[in-house]
Amino acid sequence: MKLVFLAISLLILAGCGGGMTKATIETNKGIIELELFTEEAPITTKNFIKLAESGFYNGLTFHRVEPGFVIQGGDPNGDGTGGSDENIPLEIAPGLTHSKGTLAMARATDPNSASSQFYITLADAPFLDGNYAIFGKVISGMEVVESIGIGDVMTKVTIS
Repeated sequence: MKLVFLAISLLILAGCGGGMTKATIETNKGIIELELFTEEAPITTKNFIKLAESGFYNGLTFHRVEPGFVIQGGDPNGDGTGGSDENIPLEIAPGLTHSKGTLAMARATDPNSASSQFYITLADAPFLDGNYAIFGKVISGMEVVESIGIGDVMTKVTIS
């Protein structure tokens, strides 16, 4: 019994057993920290992580701000018409809902057209559930999210 307890304690101290994957968005208004749902949305998080690690998001703006609803960014054109060179399929994880601070992928009318644009909800938005890929949530900096305006810049996006 003591040996099992020691083994579990060592795993916890070593950080084994699955740690949280976090994205940090540095903006001209402050820092937003997000937990990424790598298990629930592996395709979507892999895409976001790949883009972030390549520097794709660095310097892009938030091009859409709907007060009481969402902020949206990740478009290299800066007007909602652009994306990366790759689209990903719609990935819906049962149990994930659009509550305040949800991170999800924006897309066109084709459900499999998500690319690089993402949004963060400013309030609960249950009417979006089942239609957009939720892949994270704000864990720190919601006040920054709420202060974002059109044209504010993501200076750097990092993954840890």
